[in-house]
Order: sequence, then structure tokens, then C-alpha cells
Amino acid sequence: MLSAPPVPPIPAHSLLVFLLQVGLLLVLALLFGRVAARLGLPAVVGELCVGVVLGPTLLGHVPGGLAGWLLPRQPEQFHLLDAAGTLGVLLLVGITGMELDLALIRRRGRAALGISLAGLVLPLGLGLAAGRYVPSSFLGPAVTGRSVFALFLGVAMCVSAIPVIVKTLSDMNLLHRNVGQLTLAAGTIDDVVGWVLLSVVSAMATTGVHPSTVATSLMWLVVVAVAATTAGRWLLGGVLRLTERTTGPGAPAAVVVATVVLCSAATQAMGLEAVFGAFVAGMVLSRSGSPVLARLAPVRAFVMSVLAPLFFATAGLRVDLTALRHPVVLGFALLVLFLAVLGKFTGAFVGARFSRLTKWEALAIGAGMNSRGVIEIVVASVGLRLGVLTTDSYTVVVLVAVVTSLMAPPILRFATRHIEQTAEETLRARVSARTRGEQLDPA
Repeated sequence: MLSAPPVPPIPAHSLLVFLLQVGLLLVLALLFGRVAARLGLPAVVGELCVGVVLGPTLLGHVPGGLAGWLLPRQPEQFHLLDAAGTLGVLLLVGITGMELDLALIRRRGRAALGISLAGLVLPLGLGLAAGRYVPSSFLGPAVTGRSVFALFLGVAMCVSAIPVIVKTLSDMNLLHRNVGQLTLAAGTIDDVVGWVLLSVVSAMATTGVHPSTVATSLMWLVVVAVAATTAGRWLLGGVLRLTERTTGPGAPAAVVVATVVLCSAATQAMGLEAVFGAFVAGMVLSRSGSPVLARLAPVRAFVMSVLAPLFFATAGLRVDLTALRHPVVLGFALLVLFLAVLGKFTGAFVGARFSRLTKWEALAIGAGMNSRGVIEIVVASVGLRLGVLTTDSYTVVVLVAVVTSLMAPPILRFATRHIEQTAEETLRARVSARTRGEQLDPA
């Protein structure tokens, strides 16, 4: 019996293009990140702009066919970049989960929940209202009634962007601050609810919504929570203890990366999105208490300096902002942007104030939660693929993602100047720095 022929390797030209793409994106991400830093913005802002420059918004209009050669539209070529970028964002979110102070979250859980709920309900309601009255030209071909489009727009407006929030807080050295930890906790809750709502609206756009759709998503959430706090934690703790006798970061790094990737695969299979699994994996790793986690500085440096910038640069390659030259599209974009900022920022601010945070802490959390970034671009891509959005409405949602990501850093910087750092935050910063292999000023 003859065996099946082997799978052919990647074609030489496809490999060449992929290597050139990765190299160029990394170089430009570094340069744009440095420019953003010079302008007083986190590096992630410049990294997000790389894809916009190299995508159809700018490079796509340069004569000579350079864009078509460097960034061909064939799915199999583009998906190579997607795969590299996805690995980067999963590891970025996993590392962030490891730095989340769960003791603070337990103490301030009511505050995080209040911020999250207020930051969900208000933008979701405004999105539902706006979706009822937008011109029909913005409704995708799969939309048979405005309720589907309205719900989708509400979901797009209520999500946060954990990867962008993480990178922004990290670039601004705010991950150890209480406002940073609360922003991450509330943003995580928002995104979990957002992915569940997205699964519902996706079902409405395809086969119709059924109670079983929502019940299945909630069931998997419970399964993840139980596994993370029981068997998953014990199993991972045992594996990490086996690596304590090794020297160097090799074995611990492999265990951590494998854990993040496999947990991401598990939640992706459940329909809960891979990023959620990566974040849960990071939290489980942090709760293991294993001393080998202090030897992961090389992994963190590679993720933060190479894989994460590659992901953010890749994210903008599908964006075409030239559609905004049409007055109707621009007007709709400005309206949606206004409602999105009003809903998310005001909701998070009010939720923080009701949780007895100061006005400056509430302002910082509102700015962080308002950042939609790449997650909203992912949501928009789902809407375009399902036929809920047209190209114009897709561009509008992407514009909200980019602008809100640009808004967050200056507001965060202004607000945190008025928030005194506590002894607990200083201790948390030192522990985090030791984990990363950095040195802090003893003062």
C-alpha cells in the first residue's frame, strides 16, 4: 500500500515575502515606537500606525505595485503574518495575566465589577440606539433586520482591548499601579461578556439565536473558572516544581509558553476566544507561586520587544481609512466615535466613582477602559466576514478602535500625575521588576 505523498513545504517565494514582511514590520515598529515615545506617547501607538501606513490606506495607493508585491492579498500569504502576530498577542496577554495582583482584585472585586458593568451597559445601550437609525447603506448583506446590526454595533462599542491596554500600561510603567490593575480586571470582565455577546450576534446573523447558544457559552465559562481554580492550578504547579532543579530559563520558558498556547487553544475551541484563555493561563501561572517564574525575563523581553510589536503592526494592514473622504461615512464615523467615547469613558468613570475611587483614579480608569484597539478591529473583521457590516461601516468601527487607542495615553499620563504611589504599589513594582530581571532604584 502506497503512503500518501508528504505535504509540500512552503514555496520559496512565499517564504521570501514572509521574511521581508516580518523584517520590515519589526524595523518600522521600532522606528515608529521611538517616534511615539519622543512625542510623549507609548510605543504601542506608533506600532499600531505601522499597519495603517503599509496597508491600503497609504502604501496601497502608491503607484508601481510595491504594495501588491510586499503585501499580496492571497489569504495563504497573509495568514502567515496572522499566525506570527497571534502567537505574539497570546504570549503578551499571558505575561500580563502573570503580573495581575489577584490579592488586590479580591479586595477590590466589587469596584472592578462595578466599573465593568457601568462600562458595559452604557456603551451597549448607545450602540443599540444608534444602530436603529443609521442609513441602510451601512447595513451588511446578511442583515435582515436592524436588530442584528444594532446589537453588533453595541457589542463593538462596549468591548475593551486587553492587548492594547496591557501594552499601554506597560509602556507607561503603570501595570503595578492600583488603577492599572483595576483597569485590567474590569477590562477582562468586559471582554468576556463581549465575546459571549459576539457569539450570540454571530448566531443571529447566520442560523438565528437560540437559548442553547447563550447557555453553551455560559457553561464553558463556568468550566474554565472551575478548571483554573482546581485541577489546572494543581497540575501546573506540579509541572513547574519539576523544572525547579534545572538551570537557566529553558525548561520554565517552555512550560509557560506551552501552557499559554494550550489554554488559548482550549478557549478557542469553546468559542470564548483564544485571548481569554491566554489571560486565564497567566493568572493560573501567577498563583502557582513557583520560584522558577523569576527566570522568565528573557521570554518577557522577546515577547515585549519582538512578538508584541509585530502583532500591533500587523493589525492595521486590513484597515482602509480612505473611505472617510465621503461626507456620509465621515459623519457616521464621527457620530459613532462620539457615542463610543461617551458611553465607555463615562460608564467607567461613573462606575469608579460609585466604587469610592477618587476623581483622578476614575479618570485614569475611564481612559484605559476607553481604549478599544485591536480587539475592536477583530470584532469588526468578524462583522465583515459575516456580512453584518459593509466596507464603510467596517472602516467606521476600525476608526473608533484607532482613535480611542490614541486618546488613552495622554489622559492616563495627566491623571496619574495626581495619584500618589502607595507602598503596596512600590512593593508590587519591585516584585515585578525582579521577575523581569530588572533593577529598581532602591530609593
